[in-house]
Amino acid sequence: MKGKVLINRNYRGDIENNVIEKFIGQTTIAEDEGSSAPLISTSDGVTFAYIKRNNLYVVATTRKNSNIAMIFVLLHKICSVMEDYFKDVEEESIRDNFVIIYELLDELVDFGYPQTTDGKILQDICSTPNSLLTSFFIYMSGGG
Repeated sequence: MKGKVLINRNYRGDIENNVIEKFIGQTTIAEDEGSSAPLISTSDGVTFAYIKRNNLYVVATTRKNSNIAMIFVLLHKICSVMEDYFKDVEEESIRDNFVIIYELLDELVDFGYPQTTDGKILQDICSTPNSLLTSFFIYMSGGG
């Protein structure tokens, strides 16, 4: 489902949920032109930083002067943890496992700050029966 938010976690409440629509618009235009959207962009005082995995955009937003390198490390770590939990990170598996994904996001990040990012520790904290696991973001939207 191109351009739809699959998972959304607003840690501080200082960014409206609809700001992702601007990001989706930017990436849709870029993809239609056969290029990629910039990894970092700003619109109306909100900075968007993203990584792309399996046609899914994992997006972080901030209004503050944040450490962008730390944001990218965190986005990659979130994906890595999700890959430890799920075999495939794709739209269907995200929809099937949204409860554990929200639980993991709450352990990974607190009030916008990285917390527990060690996959082994998280597996002790956030365990789920293997039958529920099939395969994943702060803000995430599917792209085609």
